[in-house]
Amino acid sequence: MMFMGEYNHTIDTKGRLIIPSKFREALGDTFVVTKGLDGCLFVYDNEEWSAFEEKLKALPITNKEARQFVRFFLAGAAEVEVDKQGRILVPNILREFAQISKDVVLIGVASRIEIWSKERFDDMAAYEDMDEIAEHMAQLGLGI
Repeated sequence: MMFMGEYNHTIDTKGRLIIPSKFREALGDTFVVTKGLDGCLFVYDNEEWSAFEEKLKALPITNKEARQFVRFFLAGAAEVEVDKQGRILVPNILREFAQISKDVVLIGVASRIEIWSKERFDDMAAYEDMDEIAEHMAQLGLGI
């Protein structure tokens, strides 16, 4: 399953967030939410999370950066369950990390979903330097 699309929602005062039905169909009733890069949260279905966990386990424990990387993703990870209204409870520690208080943007990013505070997403998604980024992606073999 490839996740794509952008959805705007709100999170209530108890930390409950509606997951778009298109995403829920692919995620199932339970899935994992964890700290993500760039100040957002990453959402993985159970199969993708298991594959990611295996990669994390394979990192050398003797490498300091590897240990920090593993801690970053696993310490805040939470298995969440969708309720009858299609909502999940986002743990407080994750809401604080992503600075999520009310307005939220959920985006599909191939193998995962990202949950952003609307303010952070708007700042990040200005796309003012996309021509320069596209040039760098071409250098990595992604020609458009």
